[in-house]
This record gives sequence, C-alpha cells and structure tokens, in this order.
Amino acid sequence: MFTTPAYAQAAGGTFGDMAQTMLPLILIMAVFYFLMIRPQQRRAKEHAEKVANIRRGDTVVASSGMIGKVTKVLDENEIMVEIAENTRVKFVKSMIADVRVKGEPVKTDK
Repeated sequence: MFTTPAYAQAAGGTFGDMAQTMLPLILIMAVFYFLMIRPQQRRAKEHAEKVANIRRGDTVVASSGMIGKVTKVLDENEIMVEIAENTRVKFVKSMIADVRVKGEPVKTDK
C-alpha cells in the first residue's frame, strides 16, 4: 500500500569527488615543498659553494666546533688548518660547517 520506490545509488565516485578528496593532500605537499624542502635545498647549495671556494687565509668552523685558519688547500677534498700557533691539522672539506672569509665580521643574532 504505502510503498516507495527504491532508487539505486550511482556506482563508483565521480571525478569531482576524487578531486575534492585529493585537494587537501596536494595543498599539504605544496606547503611542505615551499616552506621546508626548497629552503633547505637552497641552503645546502650555498654551503657547498662556500666549501668548494675555500682559500688560504679563510677562517673555517669544523662540524666539531673547532675554529681555525686555512693555511693550505691540499686538494679538492682536504685542507690544512692552523687551530693554534704552530699547530696544523688536516680537515676533510665535507666536515666544514661554516666558512668565514678573510675580514668578514662575526655575525651576531640581534
């Protein structure tokens, strides 16, 4: 007597539903790229250029925290650093954390 017709739902989702579901994930990936990945790649590139351009007389900071003056560039992978008067040490360039060029003032965080 009081029967209603049953309407079948459409099988499968539409492209609009899928795009609506994927949009937040795409936005999150874009934010991660522009706020985290891209700046880190830029800093790594700048650091690699600094390390590649080390010259005699530059002040370097090793990853261990030791600060010294470059006395000789031995080859493309090693440098000789004077860490105290008449005390010279070989460093591998990949272990250099920072390069301070001759005459560059010390940076202060103010």
